[in-house]
Amino acid sequence: MVRVKLVGAGGYGGIGLVELLHRHAEAKLVALVDVQGVGQPLSEMWPYLQGYCDMTIVAPDSKEATTTPADVTFFATPDGAGQAAAPAEIAAGRRVIDYSGDFRFNSTDLYAEYARRINRDPVHQAPELLKQSVYGLTELHRSEIKQARVVGNPGCFAVSCICGLAPAVAHRLIDLTGIVCDCKTGVSGAGKKPAPGFHYPERYDNASAYRLTGHQHVMEIERALSDLAGRTVSVTFTPQVIPMVRGILSTLYGRLAQGATQERVLEAYRETYRGEAFIKVKAATEPVGTSDVRGSNRAIITIACDERTGTFRAISHIDNLVKGQAGSALQNMNVMFGLPETLGLEQPPAHP
Repeated sequence: MVRVKLVGAGGYGGIGLVELLHRHAEAKLVALVDVQGVGQPLSEMWPYLQGYCDMTIVAPDSKEATTTPADVTFFATPDGAGQAAAPAEIAAGRRVIDYSGDFRFNSTDLYAEYARRINRDPVHQAPELLKQSVYGLTELHRSEIKQARVVGNPGCFAVSCICGLAPAVAHRLIDLTGIVCDCKTGVSGAGKKPAPGFHYPERYDNASAYRLTGHQHVMEIERALSDLAGRTVSVTFTPQVIPMVRGILSTLYGRLAQGATQERVLEAYRETYRGEAFIKVKAATEPVGTSDVRGSNRAIITIACDERTGTFRAISHIDNLVKGQAGSALQNMNVMFGLPETLGLEQPPAHP
């Protein structure tokens, strides 16, 4: 039985993991940690969890948080929190899975570049752990994740874009210059903290692009694609928020390489993801929407190249809170502890 400590339990990423662990046969929550709601049951903060998770939230510096035996600590926290607290977790014998950008780049130089892009302090607080960290996109780094002590869970947009582009880049089916990621996300991607731009009257019936420069997920997309290509790859990334609660739809564009056709690209994607439990590849004629992944750890990629204009086009669908966050984190935990990768993640999408 894997004993789980969850830091940041009260946010969307935290309760998403609680939901998944509730149906996990080989994992047990032993500590719920947060700076809000201390001393109250999680189910008081989130009444829908009554009878499912009535465990009391404890403070980060409490005895319960620091001494309760655990095998793995999840940090469902913003940038900065994980790197400050992870060394103590590792010293206590726990492995770490961090939701933020703190451990997505395994060198101080790469982290500093990432931090500067998003206007954060470029000095990492745990450089010795940074060097040991593994990027947690399971489908690309399964073998490294299995041995890792620290995993940097990927960002939601990054999961969508990397999964949607990886076979095309790896098999040289597209020109590696001029790649465009046109991405739309539901409002839950902004987290639960209230903000004027996400107030219901402001967001309902309103779609908008945001953070057109310095988005936190661009560098991890570019690094993953560059690793696959063996050369530097840059992308044009346009995030947009639309009046939908959860889900990401990324339309990914590029120029088809010479000789690449819809049939050839589709076959390359099917071959690449053959045997992957959570990635499904569809042809352009098959109807797919974000409702087909809602509440699941599934990613559906539709291949719809336009041979008339020589344009590569893949449409990637994920649930930003599951495959884009808590689901990927649990998938990584399963791999780290030698459990079936699908354990706790077999549920179908919620429909309608």
